[in-house]
Amino acid sequence: MTCKPAIGRLPAGATVIGDANFGVFSVAWAAAQQGYPVLLRLTPSRAGRLAGEALKDETDCEIEWKPSREERKAHPAMPPDACVKGRLIVRQVQPDNGADPFLLALFTTLPEPVREIQKRYGKRWNIETDLRTLKSQLRMDQLSCATPEMAAKEIEMAIAAYNLVRAVVGVAAQQSGLPPRDYSFTRAARIVESFAPKIASAGSEQEAKQHFDRMMYFLQQAKLPRRKRKSFPRGVWGPQKQYPKRKT
Repeated sequence: MTCKPAIGRLPAGATVIGDANFGVFSVAWAAAQQGYPVLLRLTPSRAGRLAGEALKDETDCEIEWKPSREERKAHPAMPPDACVKGRLIVRQVQPDNGADPFLLALFTTLPEPVREIQKRYGKRWNIETDLRTLKSQLRMDQLSCATPEMAAKEIEMAIAAYNLVRAVVGVAAQQSGLPPRDYSFTRAARIVESFAPKIASAGSEQEAKQHFDRMMYFLQQAKLPRRKRKSFPRGVWGPQKQYPKRKT
């Protein structure tokens, strides 16, 4: 259970949410043993085995999830009576990008109504966009350190910088009344990077406040545009083509 230590570091009241890659019994079991509710997406085949029949829209039934033979082999320390009680929810959903509708299967130990559970799972996509930002904007896709200790420090500093920008955006969102996700992280990061040295080196509290107010003014101009067209479905980039060798 490689995710067990990470689950143990979650704050009180947190919920373990995972996509189909984490929609396995070992994750649900580890969370349940540590007192955290789960909301996991299941693959159609796994959901069908739990349901005992073909998946149907509008399904919301109580189930007892038990480990499969393969999972017991992978986790021999799991007790013989290991079981997680929860709900299997199946709903036909329509993606925002115009793709074909499909049956979304979720396993959860939450007691909320189905609509609230769907909304909560939909927010998981913010995690994907945050990871993309860490990799692209903060250049965490490839670490430059040579030792594990320095790599850990580089990751911690990048996350600290990310949290700083998000905190400043949160202040701007409170002033405007807009959701924080309506602001461009890239533009906000550049603004914070420009004004942070001025605020830190200010000779007085009044001067620092002037720089901070100007920074907040420019942050209010960093709102994302309202796109009318729908985004295209995600696709996979093909392999990079090789150029022919230069003739001598």
